[in-house]
Amino acid sequence: MPGFELFGEAEKAQVQDVLDSGVLMRYGFDGMRKGHWKAKELEKAVAERMQTNYAQLLSSGTAALTVALQAAGIGAGDEVIMPTFTFVASFESILAIGAIPVLVDIDDTLTLNPVAVESAITTKTKVVMPVHMCGSMADLSALKAICTKHNLLLLEDACQAIGGTYEGKPLGSYGDLGCFSFDFVKTITCGEGGAMITNNEAYFKNADHYSDHGHDHFGNDRGAESHPFLGYNYRISELNAAVGCAQVQRLDEFITIQKKHYTVLREALTDIEGVTFRRVPEGGVENYSFLNFFLPTEELARKAHKALGEAGLDVCFYWYDNNWHYYRKWEHLINLKTLAKFPQEIIEGLPDYSKADFSKSDVWMGRTISSLVKLSWTKEGVASRAKAMSHVITGVLAE
Repeated sequence: MPGFELFGEAEKAQVQDVLDSGVLMRYGFDGMRKGHWKAKELEKAVAERMQTNYAQLLSSGTAALTVALQAAGIGAGDEVIMPTFTFVASFESILAIGAIPVLVDIDDTLTLNPVAVESAITTKTKVVMPVHMCGSMADLSALKAICTKHNLLLLEDACQAIGGTYEGKPLGSYGDLGCFSFDFVKTITCGEGGAMITNNEAYFKNADHYSDHGHDHFGNDRGAESHPFLGYNYRISELNAAVGCAQVQRLDEFITIQKKHYTVLREALTDIEGVTFRRVPEGGVENYSFLNFFLPTEELARKAHKALGEAGLDVCFYWYDNNWHYYRKWEHLINLKTLAKFPQEIIEGLPDYSKADFSKSDVWMGRTISSLVKLSWTKEGVASRAKAMSHVITGVLAE
């Protein structure tokens, strides 16, 4: 991770194909494009790879989440349960449609704690949204059982976990809806882009129309298309989709490389007393984009992270202090900082996060260090890195 590390001739050829046609937009201009439809091609490939009936490409992972929620009829005042550890896009997509992000604690999977989820359900809850952060998943079977019990939608934010599986199903395909990001630092990239997948035909049709100003896409005359409902512009371009057409064919190649590098790093830390690893639920297989491990205390994790950085191991992350990925630094959400007025439903329904107690999440995040697993590392480079990580962490724990 990320896919841009291994850009090659396949990506260049796909982009050149679009430039040669002269059509950069995914819709219309049928005669000019000479039969080239990159977005459609990528949607077909994504649906086949994820074993779902439908895939809708969007302009970003954030757009994918926003469109997925709207496609399922989620709107003003509806509550969406999400974890305290995620990227800010998760709650941005919820707020964008006037819905309420309900943050709940994580557990040792580093995503939604099913017990916390069930405790947070109210009459306004409509969706449970696990976020498969850093390449691994929540206890999806437990969450699905909760959703079935309470008649809720299960929406998988798999933006950081494409290529992982749960009970033999690709991550993103286990729930009612799944979303991916294809931005520049994801396992496969379009530069900018995202996708929503589902087996529900109504959700797919809604997403198809909603993401293109409400166009119904019937017939071959774009100017004559009807608008069954209001929509917005969340389209991907043909140029971005072209890059993805090459990258999606390399997903298994990338996962194989990540697993190999991940395994070397993990084996180097396995026998260090005091180091434990993120729990992967039974039946789950990571996409190996990050190695996530715990140290015994927050103090030791902070020391180890600092020492790893000083040793030149600069793709190790301490999420507990991160501005984008953990609730503690989401001052703009906590203090409701916005350029304009929020909808009344949000003002009345949003919990007061300045008084929230997420100490159960802090217990895990305060002790977590994540190492990005890069595709471009050489065999010698991975071995050297593993040895250096082991040396640094052993030294910190011995102090």
